[in-house]
Amino acid sequence: MVSVIETATDDPVAHGLLTEYFESRELGFTGGVYRTVFPDPERFVPPVGVFLLVVDDEGTAVGCGGIRSLAPTVFEVKHLFLRAETRGRGWGSLLLHELERRAVGFGATEIVLDTNASLTSAGALYRSAGYQDVEPYNDNPNATNWYRKRLVPVP
Repeated sequence: MVSVIETATDDPVAHGLLTEYFESRELGFTGGVYRTVFPDPERFVPPVGVFLLVVDDEGTAVGCGGIRSLAPTVFEVKHLFLRAETRGRGWGSLLLHELERRAVGFGATEIVLDTNASLTSAGALYRSAGYQDVEPYNDNPNATNWYRKRLVPVP
């Protein structure tokens, strides 16, 4: 059974997955030179953020993603990634939902993210999860699309 565990962004396993993510993004990037920026570990520590690993039933970390605070009630999804051989199993939705749940727990009422149009599966995942297109909220040179979703606190 797949599980989701909390870790630091500079944990060796997390760092390895982030390296895979950035390398895959660079290989498939269109629109110039891809800029790699590893996340600042301090931005992904509760209650200002969190970084999660997706662990398969064999105990292998196969994906990752995090949230960080942009404002007291606005969090941003960053570095959502699953290894290619694990995609299509619903684990991306599971991870995204868990990140949203954690954001609500930190007081978020809104969550945003940016992505690149070349990541068609990611765009489909975000739209199916209720994210809506918005104007750019940052100057990320790797992004071509920006999304937002209102979060409903769970009583």
